[in-house]
Amino acid sequence: MDTATLSAKYQLVIPRKTRERLRLRPGMRFTVMDKGGVVYHVPERHMRAYRGVVRGTTVRDLREKSERR
Repeated sequence: MDTATLSAKYQLVIPRKTRERLRLRPGMRFTVMDKGGVVYHVPERHMRAYRGVVRGTTVRDLREKSERR
């Protein structure tokens, strides 16, 4: 696990190993979320990047919330 330090200008530098593993590029935009005291940075992706994510799923596989255990 890598660490980063918040600068005086409130900037974070994402460590090289993490940038390479996640294929992050300069100019990418992130959604920043705070949940339970944890800060999440989620890269924004084009809708095209999600193409085929649910391939193979049918309506039959989906259930109503009331039917879940």
